[in-house]
Amino acid sequence: MPNPDSSAPVAAPDAAPYDALLLVSFGGPEAPEDVVPFLENVTRGRGIPRERLEQVGEHYYLFGGKSPINDLNRDLLKRIEADLAAAGIDLPVYWGNRNWDPYLKDTLARMAADGVTRAACFVTSTYSSWSSCRQYRENLYDAVDGLEGAPQLDKLRHYFNHPGFIEPIVDATLASLAELPEDVRASAHLAFVTHSIPLTMNDTSGPEGGAYVDQHLSAAEEIARQVSLETGVEHPWELVYCSRSGAPHIPWLEPDVNDHLTSLTEAGAPAVVMIPSGFISDHMEVIYDLDTEALATAEELGLPARRAATPDTDPRFVAMVRDLLLERATAERGEDVVRTSMGRLDARWDRCPVGCCANPRADRPALCGEA
Repeated sequence: MPNPDSSAPVAAPDAAPYDALLLVSFGGPEAPEDVVPFLENVTRGRGIPRERLEQVGEHYYLFGGKSPINDLNRDLLKRIEADLAAAGIDLPVYWGNRNWDPYLKDTLARMAADGVTRAACFVTSTYSSWSSCRQYRENLYDAVDGLEGAPQLDKLRHYFNHPGFIEPIVDATLASLAELPEDVRASAHLAFVTHSIPLTMNDTSGPEGGAYVDQHLSAAEEIARQVSLETGVEHPWELVYCSRSGAPHIPWLEPDVNDHLTSLTEAGAPAVVMIPSGFISDHMEVIYDLDTEALATAEELGLPARRAATPDTDPRFVAMVRDLLLERATAERGEDVVRTSMGRLDARWDRCPVGCCANPRADRPALCGEA
């Protein structure tokens, strides 16, 4: 009879059919001389004059002309590598950016030279819209177009409602609430902050429209619910926006976080916690729009305010990448798969539906979608 206490070897999780993982991100300047060329990459084809780009570049010059995003991604990549190795998954992890070195095209060429045949892509943007999803898919198409031996690429699903994303934000919100003065803590408001986009882009996000806002609301509802369960207090909350850009006559999602702080003060709110639930780490929109501008606005208004941490390299967030990889690998092998999610929305699709998050300027080919 077998000994139930025997320590039989445990098989490593199966990542087949994938032989690589690709970290896909936005990119950012690494030095002052990179700032305007980087912004030219970001806005190419939109006819934005250099003078305007130089004005926007001042945000970066406040921080030495360097965005934190590349260093954040380097750290995340190392943590993902360590997490996969600890789980017994022998898979190389590559990294490519849309707008700065290492560029996706260069990374895909290196992957092809290394003999990678099929890679899962983890994108550092979790919500549905053209700029946060389909544009990455278009960039992936461009990166492999004409590349001999290009690997097949599969984009991992949106993770705005995965516990590995939600739970670190819940804990960060609780920590920020605890930092507020005790006499205003229980009645503090929560402001969930994300990147604003044009209304028309939200209207065409997802397969049926409105997915960008709806996914953010789903995440915010769940985070607020979990916070309430922990504190016994239902904090008032709202979804607000930052980083609006573009022509003034084009309507974008509102309210702006600074306008919201003013409205809260006028309404007599005693305190606020700003929760950057639209971002996975402390890149420029967080450290400038929130830590620099919004906190200064709150101070001017006399409104006690804190900014909650992003998931960044929280072990639960890093482990989520592995979970998404193995989930997709299981599905691609035709096996039954359990998809983990929190909140009112189910786990999203593996392949973006036809017409999902339409390009607002041109009908361009994209990978990782249904035919």
